[in-house]
Amino acid sequence: MRLDVNTLGTFHDMAQEGAQAAADRLSKMTDVETQLDVTKLNFMSKEDIRAEFDDGGYFGVRVRLAGGPGGQSIVVFDRESAREIVKTLVPDTDPEEFSEMDRSAITELGHILNNGFIDGWADVLETAIDISTPEFVEGETAEAVIGDLEEAMGRSDLALMFQSHIHAVGTEISFSHYLFPNYDAMGEALSKVTERPRTEGFPYEKLTGFDRMVDKGADEVANSVTQMTGFDTAVEIRRINFVPVESIPRDVSDLRQVGVAFTFDGLPSGYLVFLFDEDSAREIVDSLLPTTPEDALGEMGESAIKELGNIMASGFLDGWANVLDTAIDMSTPNYIRDMGSALVDPIAIEVARNQEYAFVFDTLIRARDREFDCVIMAIPEEGDLERALGALDIDDIGREREAPSFPIDEV
Repeated sequence: MRLDVNTLGTFHDMAQEGAQAAADRLSKMTDVETQLDVTKLNFMSKEDIRAEFDDGGYFGVRVRLAGGPGGQSIVVFDRESAREIVKTLVPDTDPEEFSEMDRSAITELGHILNNGFIDGWADVLETAIDISTPEFVEGETAEAVIGDLEEAMGRSDLALMFQSHIHAVGTEISFSHYLFPNYDAMGEALSKVTERPRTEGFPYEKLTGFDRMVDKGADEVANSVTQMTGFDTAVEIRRINFVPVESIPRDVSDLRQVGVAFTFDGLPSGYLVFLFDEDSAREIVDSLLPTTPEDALGEMGESAIKELGNIMASGFLDGWANVLDTAIDMSTPNYIRDMGSALVDPIAIEVARNQEYAFVFDTLIRARDREFDCVIMAIPEEGDLERALGALDIDDIGREREAPSFPIDEV
């Protein structure tokens, strides 16, 4: 199965159409007006999926698919969202306990959401998809809810996860939706979609290499920050989101943010942005400077953030360059501080002139027993990304190059 950016766009269309159909069905079921929030598409490895089930209990509704992508589809609610469902559908029940009636309500809603999603997928894929009787599952781990991940994922190292939020009057229901397609069936279904133009693209397996390439970049960031500060640092890419460029400003918090933006040139070229909320930025300044200035985000703080951004960008792009065996140059850092959407809106407008989609990385930085939330937005040019993934040697990712593209002592 070969992919290109337009095919990835088809995946996103499946997510959006499916979630909208699910929200419409929920409105009819509950007689309550519901509104779909932005749906995100993520490609998840087995390790990523297991990490999603990190605490508390989860409820899932699973169906098998015949036709279209094949495989299985599972809607998963955490306990808090399940309570909101029960309060909406079974208002007289005990919200702290889940009775058989409550589980039936969750199953019914999960089945409606599954049906809505699958109907949306069928429209995008221009095919018919039949589904099995819904199965209710619950547990605290991915295996308890999803089952054997090796069996579910089959020949593929990545599953599709759609993150959705549905707003109703006075409540919000959040859920994750996993699609474990049959590899061959999905490839055949995608090959028949006629709406989008196709390019040569790259094999589906290269997405696994891209996931590992991004992790390699994160490791380089952690090593670089450790060298800069002298204390151990860990950088965790929690999720890779594939989103329309036009939705990026909506995805960023409207709280004031501090960030550093770069352009990069090579294979691939594009934009790289690091965003911290102001509390995290102050924590970073406090960690980097021997004494915290009275205005943590003043001139000294800005200098510290720019220096950190430089180091992070160098490490991130160096990880990519090493994996791709290429050279990537970056610009000087551009310090930005404003409301979140205002910071990224100019970049989104510029990028949208030439492309529709971008990758956004949800990232956690741990240093000196502290945690800093950081959004990393890497927006490679579409054609460059396809060429880079096409040339990517997955087996070569773990090998070390003789010299980094961005020596730390020269930054």
